[in-house]
Amino acid sequence: MEKKQINIVWIKRDIRSQDHLPLHIAEQSAHPYIIIFVFEPLLMDYPDTSLRHLQFQYHSLIQLNKKLKPNNKEVIIFYTDIINALTSIKKQYEIVNLYSYQESGIQLTFNRDKLVQKYCQKNKIFWGQSQRDGVVRGINNRTGWDKKWYSTMHGPIIKNQFTFQEPLKFVNPFPLSDSMTARFLEYPTTYQPAGEDYASMYLQTFVSGRGQNYNRNISKPSESRISCGRISPYLSWGNISIKQVYQYIYNAGKIAKAANEKAAFVNILTRLKWHCHFIQKFEVDCSYETKCINAGFELLNYPLKTEYINAWKNARTGYPLVDACMKCLQATGWINFRMRAMLVSFFCHHLFQNWRDGVYHLAQLFLDYEPGIHYTQFQMQAGTTGINTIRIYNPIKQSMDHDPKGIFIKKWLPELSRIPVELIHEPYKMSLMEQEIAGVILGKDYPYPVIDIKDAGKEARKNIWGHKSNEIVRQENKRILATHCR
Repeated sequence: MEKKQINIVWIKRDIRSQDHLPLHIAEQSAHPYIIIFVFEPLLMDYPDTSLRHLQFQYHSLIQLNKKLKPNNKEVIIFYTDIINALTSIKKQYEIVNLYSYQESGIQLTFNRDKLVQKYCQKNKIFWGQSQRDGVVRGINNRTGWDKKWYSTMHGPIIKNQFTFQEPLKFVNPFPLSDSMTARFLEYPTTYQPAGEDYASMYLQTFVSGRGQNYNRNISKPSESRISCGRISPYLSWGNISIKQVYQYIYNAGKIAKAANEKAAFVNILTRLKWHCHFIQKFEVDCSYETKCINAGFELLNYPLKTEYINAWKNARTGYPLVDACMKCLQATGWINFRMRAMLVSFFCHHLFQNWRDGVYHLAQLFLDYEPGIHYTQFQMQAGTTGINTIRIYNPIKQSMDHDPKGIFIKKWLPELSRIPVELIHEPYKMSLMEQEIAGVILGKDYPYPVIDIKDAGKEARKNIWGHKSNEIVRQENKRILATHCR
């Protein structure tokens, strides 16, 4: 018997119904189509992935299926590798076309996609991959990239319309188990809620009021939780496109009257471009994940100290703002950019540990983990690019500047809640009597500092800045600038 011809839309980091080109193309085709999402064990077990990422994706899929249901469509969720998923469909239907977005992911996803390409060629399936968010595949340098990006952002937004489809009978041989589904459903309320509707809500509230103090509070760990865009998780998992966000804020900026609002909208639009700028770097060279992008820094020796690494991971460094940021990340999955940079700087500079020993830990904690941003930014803050200014963030100064009353610190480190403001940034300076009055005994309730911040900072500057003069570092700088910074 001749098999029925169908198309497939493969959803990856694009879990939304609107401004979605692969879904639009599938709707225009004469063939009916199946939408699939694949939880792939190899990716799930990789050290950059955590339960919170999987939970966010699953809840995003639940919301997407609610939107598709009136037209008798749904995303079929597999728990296997993509080749098995495609093969199981192929047993029941003739697959004519596979549609998806390009993915600027880690080497593992790139290798997977090469296998999919071979599979499609072997089985005479056309695989149409759409460009994602102005990130261009296959370019060797950045000449003209900015102009093309802006052109993409001002292009038309796809208003996806779904037609009713007669049911395609399909028995999924690789469903999620009941136990795994239960774990995915246990989504903590301390995380931002997942899905397309919440993406729109966060965008709307930013424009309608939350963003008015964006520029003023962008570096403050407490206030930024309200006044920053907070749309990064939705961009990372594709609940909303960069273009949708860009045009919404751009149009709001044209009618905004208050100077602070106009300035805020201009600033966040610039950051949207930087978002894609870093992903484009990773698209060109995904070795950012595993190798110093400037090979000269592979020669810099970092003495491994597991006690330092564990103190950093477990929020027990003895520096309140560092520990409060880590506690906040553990509980919520989000802190602002400056606090992220400070965490990386403290790890790589003050603790002087190899960036590779911390990069996956933060990847797992960030609810908005985006490979193209995470690894490129991590190396930039670690100082291993060679071309960027090395910023060594002193956590005491950052604390005094951006959390002067210790409000953020005391929220996430309640054991320090009774320490007076003048001592909250450096509790190790308290006398024993002051510790007893504050109800916190150093070395018992809260640790002494793992390093001396002044000495460690001086040593870091000597090591990192001194290595920039290395001949290999200087030669690599020329290559990096030619590739990534035109």
